[in-house]
Amino acid sequence: MTDQLPRKFTFDTVFDGGRVIESVRPRRAFSQEEVDAARAEGHAQGERSAVALAQQHIAASLSEIAHDTRQALGALAHLAQEHRVASAELALVCARRIADAALDRFPQAPAQAALAALAGELQSEPRLMVRASANDAEHLTKALNSAADEIGLSGQIIVRVDPSLPRAAFMFDWGDGRARFDPAQAEVAVSHALSTALAAEGLHGEPVVFDQES
Repeated sequence: MTDQLPRKFTFDTVFDGGRVIESVRPRRAFSQEEVDAARAEGHAQGERSAVALAQQHIAASLSEIAHDTRQALGALAHLAQEHRVASAELALVCARRIADAALDRFPQAPAQAALAALAGELQSEPRLMVRASANDAEHLTKALNSAADEIGLSGQIIVRVDPSLPRAAFMFDWGDGRARFDPAQAEVAVSHALSTALAAEGLHGEPVVFDQES
């Protein structure tokens, strides 16, 4: 009797309900074309992964840059608004000093300008009543009569003293209307208008908002 050596079981047979199924053995050799194709596919997958990762880093960097830019623009807008306010306040102080000096030297100038502006309305009026401070009444009478002659007003101008009026202030009264000027009230009105304009400018100076999805 011939001795048979046992064979090593290779697990290459598959049983299914008692039925033997031929197993597919893994290939141990590949052609050069298959190796090249596999290598190319591996490189392509690696490149796609690298590109996706780079895009993620770029998106994160852009988001950070946008955030920092918004903060910078907001700080610049705030600084610009402070500069506008400071410049306007400085201009207002300078204008106030210039106006005070001008009124000291030419206190009758506002009343003369008002008379010229109202010439059309006063043309048919027989009389113009003017109230002014005690210090301005005499000079104002001469200045207004001279101005009336230059613009062709034939009406009579009567200047009365009003102790309640400050320097360079006056009141016109001519039958159909009245006009009044007070340097202190004019200064308050200018300051209020300036503050309103600066506040409106500040509202329009909002930081730029970037749309990250665009």
